[in-house]
Amino acid sequence: MAEKKKKMIIIGAGAAGLITAIYAADGYDVLLLEKNEKAGKKIYITGKGRCNLMNSCDKEEFMKNVVHNSKFLYSAINSFSPDDTYSFFESLGLEMKIERGNRVFPVSDKASDVTKSLTDELRRKKVKIIYNITVESLRISEDKVSGVETTRGFFPADVVVVATGGLSYPTTGSTGDGLTFAKDAGLKVTETFPALCPLNVKGDECKRMMGLSLKNVRVRFFAKDKNKGKRKAFYEDFGEMLFTHFGVSGPCILSASNHFSDHIDDEVVLSIDLKPALSAEELETRIKRDFEAYKHRDFQNSLGQLLPRLMIPVIIERSGIAPAKKVADISEKEIRRLTEVLKNFELNIIGLRSYNEAIITRGGVSVKELDPKTMESKKIKGLRFAGEVIDVDALTGGFNLQIAWSTGHAAGTAEADL
Repeated sequence: MAEKKKKMIIIGAGAAGLITAIYAADGYDVLLLEKNEKAGKKIYITGKGRCNLMNSCDKEEFMKNVVHNSKFLYSAINSFSPDDTYSFFESLGLEMKIERGNRVFPVSDKASDVTKSLTDELRRKKVKIIYNITVESLRISEDKVSGVETTRGFFPADVVVVATGGLSYPTTGSTGDGLTFAKDAGLKVTETFPALCPLNVKGDECKRMMGLSLKNVRVRFFAKDKNKGKRKAFYEDFGEMLFTHFGVSGPCILSASNHFSDHIDDEVVLSIDLKPALSAEELETRIKRDFEAYKHRDFQNSLGQLLPRLMIPVIIERSGIAPAKKVADISEKEIRRLTEVLKNFELNIIGLRSYNEAIITRGGVSVKELDPKTMESKKIKGLRFAGEVIDVDALTGGFNLQIAWSTGHAAGTAEADL
């Protein structure tokens, strides 16, 4: 007579929950509980609806893109690497393509195809999913989980996997439930912040340039301790950014936001090099050449070849040169000042945008509470965590979904030590 399978309940049918269920179905009797009316609600909006489901990089490159607590992921990534993830989705019949920066998307450019491939596999494995159900609490006794209390009553289990996501995009159901479960179980939960999100900027200059996208700029972020007064660079990047009505956004800014939360109590300055391909001396020569061609024009009408239209009034103000001053009358000192403004355009960052605009959450269940091989609590037997609910985060490019796949695989394949 076959040995009766242990029961596993997975809370949350997002990326981490779905892959946990797929792998757990080989060894457990699995029940997946989802508070929404369908699975993978957050998957649908990732990659602007195209779903950047992973990054086709090696393990070392992956680790470089994890911002906080990368060491915790060594075991999970070694067991389920980006290569393994690609092979897994291939085995589900999902056609994929690799784009700039090794970002992997479904060939169809439809995030729904990623979710469909996962839910089809769950059906094939006969995993039961209950939708429109809310887990209210975990039942724990004598440092062991025994099931979950829900809006439809109690469900017993030998293993419970919390895969509820963090706090970002709360409309998708990520409202911090898993963090509450962890705290109630006596586990440490680190402070949480919106991450991979836009940044608020002091003043109205960004609003005046709203909608302007800059390419091939270099950004550097500096933090100044309010007590010590020392200014140190903490993040640098090259690429694209965007001005908005509240501040700055775009790929360079989103990545920087993961680091910004480490300096939440400092004075933070963003310095933008608008012309990184040129040294200060080369830029000064370029400006002089333009000015020679436009020497009979007013200063305000001489920058069209150098800058986008929306930026010109702001740069003129920063330069201190009168807009109506004739180019021929601009001094060497004024040209040096203009060069400095273009090479070091500074903005004062005053905070992160809300969780409504954050792609992920920084912070969560402390990695010190979990076994990195099984994602199981070191204090509560049978209680595991997977995905964004754990205090690990990465830059954009498919790395955060890889965290979901790898931690979900670990939580789903670990044997129950009961």
